[in-house]
Amino acid sequence: MPLTILVVDDDLGTRLCISDYLEVSGYLAVKAENGQQALDLVAKSQPHLIITDIAMPEMDGYELVKQVRRRPDFRLLPVIFLTAHTSVQERVKGYQLGCDVYLPKPFELVELGAVVRALLDRYALIAQASPKANSLSNNSQSLITEKASKSDDSEAISQSIIKNYQISLTAREKEVLGLLLNGFSNVKIGDRLHLSPRTIEKYVSSLLRKTNTNNRAELVRFTMENYLSN
Repeated sequence: MPLTILVVDDDLGTRLCISDYLEVSGYLAVKAENGQQALDLVAKSQPHLIITDIAMPEMDGYELVKQVRRRPDFRLLPVIFLTAHTSVQERVKGYQLGCDVYLPKPFELVELGAVVRALLDRYALIAQASPKANSLSNNSQSLITEKASKSDDSEAISQSIIKNYQISLTAREKEVLGLLLNGFSNVKIGDRLHLSPRTIEKYVSSLLRKTNTNNRAELVRFTMENYLSN
């Protein structure tokens, strides 16, 4: 049974992009759009790891982690902050509240995947050494089994993702697609490529048409599944 990762972000595109990447990599992704919704899902979904933004409505990431850490069963649950809040003071606050890793936005999906694997591997070892002493005791066997059997899918994808797969793309389309896969919004892609958001939207529309997909989430999934780009 795949390991469960709770993805929390109020931006739909980011949420779907991360979730699709994780699912292609072999995990089960559970999604929430704010901290309160995520807190309600923690007990229900029993995640093995949380990836969360900080600035969100209703309940921010800081308060989410604070509330999760108050629950004995989840005191050692791995937490990744994925956020644009990257000042020293903000990072210190995050670590003091109990986050394990602090990744800045914009982010690389390959790096996020590597961090996820590293944290799950570490907590699998903790669970194996002392299954009653930590929050992962109920899922320790699945963590240990997953650690032993997990292939490095995301690294294979990252290496293959620059190869064209049946569909002909222009150089600019390949650039836009690569940034889409790394979670960039149209505005961020435009900033990176020195193009207007409207122009980026035209490239995205072209990519959707060529891949016969309906939205960014489907485009990301199609790309990951077919190792498409460049």
